[in-house]
Amino acid sequence: MRHRSSVPRHPFGSASTRAPRRSRAAPSARTSVMLAVALLAAGLPPGAPASARPGSAPPAASAVGPALEVDLTADRQPISPHVYGMNFADEALADELDLPVRRWGGNATTRYHYRYDTTNRASDWFFENIAEANDDPGALPDGSTTDRFVEQDRRTGADTILTVPLIGWAPKARDGSCGFSVAKYGPQQRTDEWRPDCGNGLRPDGTQVTGNDPLDTSVPVGGAYVRDWIGHLTSRYGTAAEGGVPFYSLDNEPDIWHSTHRDVHPLGASAAELRDRAYEIGAAVKAADPSAATLGPVGWGWTSWDYSGLDQETCGRTGCWADPPDREARDGLPFTTWYLREMKRYADEHGVRVLDYFDMHFYPQAPGVAFGNGSDPATNALRLRSTRSLWDPSYLDESWINTQVRLVPRMREAVAANYPGTKTAITEYNWGALDHVNGALTQADVLGIFGREGLDLATLWAPPSADQPGAYAFRMYRNYDGAGGRFGDVAVRATSADREKISVYGAERSTDGALTLMVVNKSGVDQTSSVSVRGRFARQAKVYQYSVADLTSIAHLPDQPIMVPPPYAGAPNGLFSRTFPADSVTLFVIEKPPVAVPSVAVAHQNFDWSPTDNQLKPGLRLDHLGGVPVELSRLTLRYWFTRDGGTASVNVWCDWAEIGCANVTRRIVALPAARPGADGYLEVGFTTDAGTLSGSDGTGPIKLRAARADWAPLPESNDHSWLPAATSYAVNPRVTVYLDGTRIAGTEP
Repeated sequence: MRHRSSVPRHPFGSASTRAPRRSRAAPSARTSVMLAVALLAAGLPPGAPASARPGSAPPAASAVGPALEVDLTADRQPISPHVYGMNFADEALADELDLPVRRWGGNATTRYHYRYDTTNRASDWFFENIAEANDDPGALPDGSTTDRFVEQDRRTGADTILTVPLIGWAPKARDGSCGFSVAKYGPQQRTDEWRPDCGNGLRPDGTQVTGNDPLDTSVPVGGAYVRDWIGHLTSRYGTAAEGGVPFYSLDNEPDIWHSTHRDVHPLGASAAELRDRAYEIGAAVKAADPSAATLGPVGWGWTSWDYSGLDQETCGRTGCWADPPDREARDGLPFTTWYLREMKRYADEHGVRVLDYFDMHFYPQAPGVAFGNGSDPATNALRLRSTRSLWDPSYLDESWINTQVRLVPRMREAVAANYPGTKTAITEYNWGALDHVNGALTQADVLGIFGREGLDLATLWAPPSADQPGAYAFRMYRNYDGAGGRFGDVAVRATSADREKISVYGAERSTDGALTLMVVNKSGVDQTSSVSVRGRFARQAKVYQYSVADLTSIAHLPDQPIMVPPPYAGAPNGLFSRTFPADSVTLFVIEKPPVAVPSVAVAHQNFDWSPTDNQLKPGLRLDHLGGVPVELSRLTLRYWFTRDGGTASVNVWCDWAEIGCANVTRRIVALPAARPGADGYLEVGFTTDAGTLSGSDGTGPIKLRAARADWAPLPESNDHSWLPAATSYAVNPRVTVYLDGTRIAGTEP
């Protein structure tokens, strides 16, 4: 939980269906869209004289900002609410944010005895046992600090993470004993001014006091202690499945016990010790509450990926980083790779998963960033750049780490390769300056990255106070309007042409279908950017902004007008231009308009009588079954198939269509992750001249053909949307239909 940098620690129209209606915009649709984009990029929304337009030309001080785009239909994945967590947040802030998860962690929690409500503060404070404030210690273990921690979370609705000890020691009593008594072990460099017998474990010459007795402060604890403690918690609050404590951390940064808790664990913990302790305590957690989840190995930071505690302790003294002593014992593997494999091996052999979340702490290691202030412009710029270490494969970390970190993708890849099904967590991180707008911008960027990259859980160490800018970064995601307004919970594709200047994050809100778009201007100057929206037809967006102009509140600004350009293949559904002030976080909320949904179905005829050849030949017909008429340009179809391991692109042609191939758009879309029966889909859309579906009309047949660019085979029988070749059309529910990007018919793979 500390920032350490002194020691080297090594990702569209309308008309009748049969006879196309001419559209006045159709002949110049592409030109119209290009003109609209150009005007918007200049800050001049089209359709009105400059003096009357809802936007205005960018102010003289404003730079031409990067183009931003959000696509509601692409890269959709859930955002875990648990990425918005904190360690030790106070009740008022937790309640205001509806904080989803709160962690009781840190160095002191490694050695805590629930029966005495006492922690040992280790190297943080003279290795002292310090009794927690308690109005009725005679009632212990009832009413302990951890009981009260859980009870606060129950009042605010947060999920609790408690730390359970792997170290094997806990305070022996509710007393003030310490690990390095001056009376017992001699003079030391520093002592506690309130308890002068308690030293820091360093002799006056700087050498370490060794050979001290762990029993001075502590008693042995293990699996039985953990089962008893969780038994106490479940008796009061129920199991995790019943609303009790859902998460238990397998200690805190055990790979540096030799530093933080050296009075009881002076040697670095080997890989085998860390594994075996995780087996013992993880199994104890599962025995006491099978529905609870565990997090480990809870390494302190970047060095923890490759090195065990034994490696770090030894090489910190001798410089043996190229040949650490514990490497052979883990088959030459990096520690985390080996650890995940060993956790999987336990589950395979015992039928019990003792590790549910792969949890690693991370603090940026460049000087002045983590826990730093916002007073230095160069450090502020570095702070904003360094969030790229969380995801960017092209970013070389600007610290002694000096490599591509890409932390969240790295975590997900490690899990996928070594223990599939394990979730990912970062239960300690801090980019600093939470009392400054620079820290708020950075924190807003970090939260957006966590959601976009698919992290499962994160808790900030330590929380900002409610009036600090860092708290407003959380409010922008969790309570932007003071009435519980939240950022969406389904991530969608959002891109910036220059993420160094402006970051952008998009998500759809499941509760009401609103599209939310978070824009972070990190450039230090006003930026005027064009914003394109795909998959959502809307004329305006609500706007909320936190900026250096007022660090005490989130401003609800006038609605942002959105221009809906003429439909054209590849054109966005909405466009607008916006000047984003320097040092600002802006949230757009584009509500889902009420839509009367037509009843439609897709009929399919497979014209390919050889399912193992190198072509697909689907014939598709979209039929209107009833309900409201609908412009075909608002509808798209997806035929789901596999490209069968090929990296070559796939081409698609329209051979014949009753409504005319000129009115049918088509493209091949590759999925970011393969699904059963599909690693991509053929998307069919319609131009403004395609017409309108109404009554019992349909598009009539549309005969398509697709082939890989290298003309390699495209076997079809394993494709999600495939039907055997036939002589007539038949309804195929595995070809899906979308209205304005929202699925209205068919089943996706």
